[in-house]
Amino acid sequence: MLTLFFLIFSLYGSDSFITKEEYAKMLYQSPRGVGCHKCHGLKGKGMVLGRYKEGNSTKVIEAPDITKLSYQKFKKALTSSKNRLMPHYFLTDKEMKTLYYYLKRHR
Repeated sequence: MLTLFFLIFSLYGSDSFITKEEYAKMLYQSPRGVGCHKCHGLKGKGMVLGRYKEGNSTKVIEAPDITKLSYQKFKKALTSSKNRLMPHYFLTDKEMKTLYYYLKRHR
């Protein structure tokens, strides 16, 4: 009987309580307290974050569409510290790949 249980568990059981898809969604919505979706939208298409006046013109601050980036540009945007409005999250390579493929599947 015990052997049968282990056989069934090994065939159908999982070593994780959440799926890769659930993990990816969790990362996108709150990687380190502030979710990507707050600025880039639920599907990563980007959005206007704010507007301000400078002289006679109105300036717009936008979060870009991140669904069309190559993985190299996506990773660089997450790890670069130059001219960034976006916070640095200290994501692992695995987390960055998980986020990237999540966005590719849900655009």
